[in-house]
Amino acid sequence: MTREEGPWQWVNQQLGVLYQYPPVPFYVPEQYLQAPPLASPPTISIVTPLLNGAQFIRYTLESVLDQEYPALDYVVQDGGSTDQALSIVDEYRSRLAQVHSERDSGMGQAINRGFRRSSGELMAYLNGDDLLLPGTLHFVAAYFEAHPEVDVVYGHRVLIDADHSEVGRWVLPRHQDDVLSWTDYVPQETLFWRRAIWEKVGGAMDESFRFALDWDLLLRFRDAGARFVRLPRFLGAFRVHGNQKTATELTGVGAEEILRIREREAGRPISHAEIRQRLEPYIRRHKLYHKLYRLGVLAY
Repeated sequence: MTREEGPWQWVNQQLGVLYQYPPVPFYVPEQYLQAPPLASPPTISIVTPLLNGAQFIRYTLESVLDQEYPALDYVVQDGGSTDQALSIVDEYRSRLAQVHSERDSGMGQAINRGFRRSSGELMAYLNGDDLLLPGTLHFVAAYFEAHPEVDVVYGHRVLIDADHSEVGRWVLPRHQDDVLSWTDYVPQETLFWRRAIWEKVGGAMDESFRFALDWDLLLRFRDAGARFVRLPRFLGAFRVHGNQKTATELTGVGAEEILRIREREAGRPISHAEIRQRLEPYIRRHKLYHKLYRLGVLAY
Protein backbone atom coordinates (compact mmCIF):
# COMPACT_ATOMS: atom_id res chain seq x y z
CA MET A 1 0.00 0.00 0.00
CA THR A 2 1.43 3.36 -1.00
CA ARG A 3 1.24 6.47 1.11
CA GLU A 4 -1.07 8.06 -1.45
CA GLU A 5 -3.54 5.16 -1.33
CA GLY A 6 -4.10 5.26 2.41
CA PRO A 7 -6.05 2.66 4.43
CA TRP A 8 -9.44 3.81 3.08
CA GLN A 9 -8.60 2.45 -0.37
CA TRP A 10 -9.08 -1.13 0.77
CA VAL A 11 -12.26 -0.70 2.79
CA ASN A 12 -15.73 -0.38 1.27
CA GLN A 13 -17.96 2.46 2.40
CA GLN A 14 -20.72 1.21 4.70
CA LEU A 15 -22.53 4.49 5.44
CA GLY A 16 -25.71 4.63 3.40
CA VAL A 17 -25.61 0.88 2.70
CA LEU A 18 -28.57 -0.88 4.32
CA TYR A 19 -27.81 -4.49 3.35
CA GLN A 20 -24.11 -5.20 3.90
CA TYR A 21 -23.97 -8.98 4.33
CA PRO A 22 -26.27 -12.02 4.61
CA PRO A 23 -28.33 -12.14 7.83
CA VAL A 24 -26.47 -13.29 10.94
CA PRO A 25 -27.60 -13.57 14.58
CA PHE A 26 -27.37 -10.28 16.45
CA TYR A 27 -25.71 -10.49 19.84
CA VAL A 28 -25.49 -7.71 22.41
CA PRO A 29 -22.14 -7.38 24.24
CA GLU A 30 -22.35 -8.29 27.90
CA GLN A 31 -21.10 -4.87 29.01
CA TYR A 32 -24.15 -3.25 27.43
CA LEU A 33 -26.28 -4.94 30.08
CA GLN A 34 -24.42 -3.24 32.92
CA ALA A 35 -26.15 0.04 33.76
CA PRO A 36 -23.91 2.82 35.16
CA PRO A 37 -25.09 4.28 38.48
CA LEU A 38 -26.92 7.61 38.27
CA ALA A 39 -27.11 9.88 41.30
CA SER A 40 -30.07 11.84 39.92
CA PRO A 41 -31.40 10.29 36.69
CA PRO A 42 -32.66 12.98 34.30
CA THR A 43 -36.10 12.36 32.85
CA ILE A 44 -35.88 11.12 29.27
CA SER A 45 -38.89 11.78 27.03
CA ILE A 46 -39.22 9.42 24.08
CA VAL A 47 -41.95 9.72 21.46
CA THR A 48 -42.84 6.87 19.13
CA PRO A 49 -44.92 8.06 16.15
CA LEU A 50 -47.06 5.16 14.99
CA LEU A 51 -49.27 4.30 12.04
CA ASN A 52 -50.20 0.69 11.26
CA GLY A 53 -47.05 -0.77 12.75
CA ALA A 54 -48.43 -3.97 14.24
CA GLN A 55 -45.64 -6.11 12.79
CA PHE A 56 -42.84 -4.51 14.78
CA ILE A 57 -44.25 -2.19 17.46
CA ARG A 58 -44.01 -4.78 20.25
CA TYR A 59 -40.24 -5.07 19.73
CA THR A 60 -39.83 -1.30 19.70
CA LEU A 61 -41.76 -0.85 22.94
CA GLU A 62 -39.92 -3.64 24.73
CA SER A 63 -36.54 -2.31 23.59
CA VAL A 64 -37.32 0.87 25.55
CA LEU A 65 -39.33 -0.40 28.50
CA ASP A 66 -37.14 -3.40 29.29
CA GLN A 67 -34.19 -1.10 30.00
CA GLU A 68 -35.93 -0.24 33.28
CA TYR A 69 -34.71 3.33 33.18
CA PRO A 70 -36.06 4.93 36.37
CA ALA A 71 -37.08 8.32 34.90
CA LEU A 72 -38.68 7.40 31.57
CA ASP A 73 -41.44 9.51 30.00
CA TYR A 74 -42.52 7.37 27.03
CA VAL A 75 -45.30 8.66 24.76
CA VAL A 76 -46.86 6.73 21.88
CA GLN A 77 -48.50 9.07 19.37
CA ASP A 78 -50.66 7.14 16.91
CA GLY A 79 -51.99 8.64 13.70
CA GLY A 80 -55.12 6.52 13.41
CA SER A 81 -53.88 2.97 12.91
CA THR A 82 -56.34 0.54 11.33
CA ASP A 83 -54.37 -2.65 12.01
CA GLN A 84 -53.69 -4.29 15.39
CA ALA A 85 -50.97 -1.82 16.42
CA LEU A 86 -53.04 -0.02 19.07
CA SER A 87 -54.23 -3.31 20.56
CA ILE A 88 -50.59 -4.27 21.04
CA VAL A 89 -49.77 -0.87 22.55
CA ASP A 90 -52.66 -1.32 24.99
CA GLU A 91 -50.87 -4.34 26.45
CA TYR A 92 -48.11 -1.96 27.61
CA ARG A 93 -50.28 1.03 28.55
CA SER A 94 -49.58 0.74 32.28
CA ARG A 95 -45.84 1.12 31.59
CA LEU A 96 -46.24 4.06 29.20
CA ALA A 97 -46.60 7.69 30.23
CA GLN A 98 -49.23 8.47 27.57
CA VAL A 99 -50.91 6.95 24.53
CA HIS A 100 -52.84 9.10 22.07
CA SER A 101 -54.49 8.30 18.77
CA GLU A 102 -55.63 11.04 16.41
CA ARG A 103 -55.29 11.64 12.71
CA ASP A 104 -52.32 13.78 11.71
CA SER A 105 -50.70 15.30 8.64
CA GLY A 106 -47.61 13.12 8.91
CA MET A 107 -44.79 12.00 11.17
CA GLY A 108 -43.66 15.56 11.93
CA GLN A 109 -47.01 16.50 13.42
CA ALA A 110 -47.18 13.25 15.37
CA ILE A 111 -43.74 13.85 16.89
CA ASN A 112 -44.58 17.46 17.73
CA ARG A 113 -47.81 16.42 19.45
CA GLY A 114 -45.99 13.79 21.45
CA PHE A 115 -43.27 16.16 22.60
CA ARG A 116 -45.76 18.86 23.54
CA ARG A 117 -47.22 16.29 25.95
CA SER A 118 -43.81 15.42 27.39
CA SER A 119 -41.65 17.04 30.04
CA GLY A 120 -38.26 15.30 30.06
CA GLU A 121 -34.95 17.13 30.24
CA LEU A 122 -33.59 14.80 27.54
CA MET A 123 -35.49 13.97 24.36
CA ALA A 124 -35.54 11.43 21.54
CA TYR A 125 -37.97 9.85 19.12
CA LEU A 126 -37.99 6.23 18.04
CA ASN A 127 -39.89 4.96 15.02
CA GLY A 128 -42.21 2.02 15.53
CA ASP A 129 -39.97 -0.45 13.71
CA ASP A 130 -36.56 0.48 15.19
CA LEU A 131 -34.95 -0.48 18.50
CA LEU A 132 -32.86 0.96 21.29
CA LEU A 133 -30.04 -1.35 22.28
CA PRO A 134 -29.88 -2.54 25.90
CA GLY A 135 -28.36 -0.05 28.30
CA THR A 136 -28.70 2.88 25.94
CA LEU A 137 -30.81 5.09 28.21
CA HIS A 138 -28.51 4.69 31.22
CA PHE A 139 -25.42 5.25 29.07
CA VAL A 140 -26.82 8.39 27.43
CA ALA A 141 -28.09 9.82 30.72
CA ALA A 142 -24.73 9.22 32.40
CA TYR A 143 -22.93 10.95 29.53
CA PHE A 144 -25.17 14.01 29.63
CA GLU A 145 -24.81 14.14 33.42
CA ALA A 146 -21.01 14.10 33.13
CA HIS A 147 -20.88 16.56 30.22
CA PRO A 148 -23.24 19.49 30.85
CA GLU A 149 -21.66 21.38 27.94
CA VAL A 150 -22.96 18.83 25.40
CA ASP A 151 -26.36 19.40 23.78
CA VAL A 152 -26.76 16.55 21.27
CA VAL A 153 -25.43 12.99 21.16
CA TYR A 154 -25.71 10.02 18.82
CA GLY A 155 -23.92 6.73 18.31
CA HIS A 156 -23.15 3.86 15.98
CA ARG A 157 -25.94 1.89 14.29
CA VAL A 158 -26.76 -1.80 13.86
CA LEU A 159 -28.86 -2.77 10.84
CA ILE A 160 -31.41 -5.56 11.32
CA ASP A 161 -33.94 -7.15 8.98
CA ALA A 162 -37.59 -8.08 9.41
CA ASP A 163 -36.55 -11.33 11.14
CA HIS A 164 -34.39 -9.48 13.71
CA SER A 165 -31.12 -10.71 12.17
CA GLU A 166 -28.15 -8.40 11.72
CA VAL A 167 -27.41 -7.31 8.14
CA GLY A 168 -24.90 -4.53 8.70
CA ARG A 169 -23.33 -1.89 10.92
CA TRP A 170 -22.53 1.79 10.58
CA VAL A 171 -19.38 2.83 12.43
CA LEU A 172 -19.12 6.60 12.35
CA PRO A 173 -16.10 8.86 12.82
CA ARG A 174 -16.23 11.72 15.29
CA HIS A 175 -18.82 14.37 14.65
CA GLN A 176 -18.12 17.23 12.23
CA ASP A 177 -20.52 20.15 12.02
CA ASP A 178 -19.66 21.03 8.42
CA VAL A 179 -20.57 17.55 7.12
CA LEU A 180 -24.20 18.19 8.07
CA SER A 181 -24.46 20.79 5.31
CA TRP A 182 -23.91 18.07 2.71
CA THR A 183 -25.55 14.95 4.09
CA ASP A 184 -27.08 13.39 7.17
CA TYR A 185 -25.34 10.23 8.31
CA VAL A 186 -26.55 10.62 11.91
CA PRO A 187 -28.49 7.43 12.80
CA GLN A 188 -31.84 8.83 13.88
CA GLU A 189 -32.67 6.03 16.32
CA THR A 190 -29.47 6.80 18.26
CA LEU A 191 -30.10 10.55 18.53
CA PHE A 192 -30.76 12.29 21.89
CA TRP A 193 -30.79 15.99 22.77
CA ARG A 194 -31.47 18.38 25.64
CA ARG A 195 -34.85 20.07 25.85
CA ALA A 196 -33.06 23.41 26.19
CA ILE A 197 -31.68 23.23 22.65
CA TRP A 198 -35.05 21.98 21.36
CA GLU A 199 -36.78 25.03 22.82
CA LYS A 200 -34.03 27.30 21.52
CA VAL A 201 -34.75 26.27 17.89
CA GLY A 202 -38.52 26.66 18.20
CA GLY A 203 -39.58 23.49 20.01
CA ALA A 204 -40.94 21.69 16.95
CA MET A 205 -40.12 19.62 13.91
CA ASP A 206 -40.69 21.37 10.59
CA GLU A 207 -43.89 19.64 9.48
CA SER A 208 -43.31 20.56 5.85
CA PHE A 209 -40.75 17.71 5.75
CA ARG A 210 -41.90 14.11 5.48
CA PHE A 211 -38.52 12.42 5.00
CA ALA A 212 -35.69 14.75 6.04
CA LEU A 213 -37.24 16.28 9.15
CA ASP A 214 -34.50 14.97 11.43
CA TRP A 215 -31.77 16.38 9.15
CA ASP A 216 -33.47 19.76 9.20
CA LEU A 217 -33.63 19.58 13.01
CA LEU A 218 -29.93 18.76 13.26
CA LEU A 219 -29.04 21.75 11.12
CA ARG A 220 -31.16 24.03 13.27
CA PHE A 221 -29.43 22.64 16.36
CA ARG A 222 -26.03 23.28 14.78
CA ASP A 223 -26.89 26.79 13.68
CA ALA A 224 -28.11 27.58 17.20
CA GLY A 225 -24.66 26.69 18.55
CA ALA A 226 -25.35 23.17 19.81
CA ARG A 227 -22.38 21.02 20.74
CA PHE A 228 -22.62 17.52 19.22
CA VAL A 229 -20.81 14.36 20.29
CA ARG A 230 -20.77 10.97 18.58
CA LEU A 231 -20.67 8.52 21.46
CA PRO A 232 -18.35 5.47 21.33
CA ARG A 233 -21.13 2.90 21.44
CA PHE A 234 -23.84 1.24 19.34
CA LEU A 235 -27.04 2.82 20.66
CA GLY A 236 -29.79 1.65 18.32
CA ALA A 237 -30.87 -0.76 15.62
CA PHE A 238 -32.41 0.40 12.35
CA ARG A 239 -34.79 -2.13 10.84
CA VAL A 240 -34.56 -2.65 7.08
CA HIS A 241 -37.79 -3.88 5.49
CA GLY A 242 -39.86 -3.23 2.40
CA ASN A 243 -42.57 -1.05 3.95
CA GLN A 244 -40.35 1.45 5.76
CA LYS A 245 -40.29 5.10 4.72
CA THR A 246 -36.60 4.96 3.80
CA ALA A 247 -37.39 2.30 1.21
CA THR A 248 -40.66 3.72 -0.12
CA GLU A 249 -39.92 7.47 -0.22
CA LEU A 250 -36.17 7.83 -0.86
CA THR A 251 -36.42 8.15 -4.64
CA GLY A 252 -39.46 10.44 -4.55
CA VAL A 253 -40.23 12.96 -1.83
CA GLY A 254 -37.04 11.94 -0.02
CA ALA A 255 -34.82 12.94 -2.93
CA GLU A 256 -36.69 16.22 -3.30
CA GLU A 257 -36.24 17.09 0.36
CA ILE A 258 -32.57 16.16 0.35
CA LEU A 259 -31.99 18.46 -2.63
CA ARG A 260 -34.01 21.19 -0.94
CA ILE A 261 -31.84 21.11 2.16
CA ARG A 262 -28.54 20.93 0.28
CA GLU A 263 -29.38 23.90 -1.93
CA ARG A 264 -30.70 25.81 1.08
CA GLU A 265 -27.41 25.25 2.90
CA ALA A 266 -25.23 26.09 -0.11
CA GLY A 267 -27.38 28.97 -1.28
CA ARG A 268 -27.11 27.73 -4.87
CA PRO A 269 -27.53 24.63 -7.05
CA ILE A 270 -24.88 21.98 -6.36
CA SER A 271 -23.60 19.01 -8.35
CA HIS A 272 -23.13 15.39 -7.30
CA ALA A 273 -19.43 15.80 -8.00
CA GLU A 274 -19.18 18.65 -5.49
CA ILE A 275 -21.07 16.64 -2.88
CA ARG A 276 -18.67 13.71 -3.31
CA GLN A 277 -15.69 16.04 -3.06
CA ARG A 278 -16.97 17.71 0.10
CA LEU A 279 -17.73 14.39 1.78
CA GLU A 280 -14.55 12.57 0.76
CA PRO A 281 -12.50 13.38 3.92
CA TYR A 282 -15.36 12.24 6.16
CA ILE A 283 -15.88 9.04 4.18
CA ARG A 284 -12.15 8.30 4.43
CA ARG A 285 -12.35 8.64 8.19
CA HIS A 286 -15.42 6.43 8.28
CA LYS A 287 -13.62 3.71 6.32
CA LEU A 288 -10.68 3.85 8.70
CA TYR A 289 -12.89 3.67 11.80
CA HIS A 290 -14.87 0.80 10.27
CA LYS A 291 -11.72 -1.16 9.47
CA LEU A 292 -10.25 -0.59 12.92
CA TYR A 293 -13.53 -1.77 14.45
CA ARG A 294 -13.53 -4.94 12.34
CA LEU A 295 -9.94 -5.60 13.37
CA GLY A 296 -10.85 -5.22 17.04
CA VAL A 297 -8.65 -2.17 17.55
CA LEU A 298 -11.69 -0.04 18.39
CA ALA A 299 -14.08 -1.76 20.79
CA TYR A 300 -17.65 -0.59 21.20
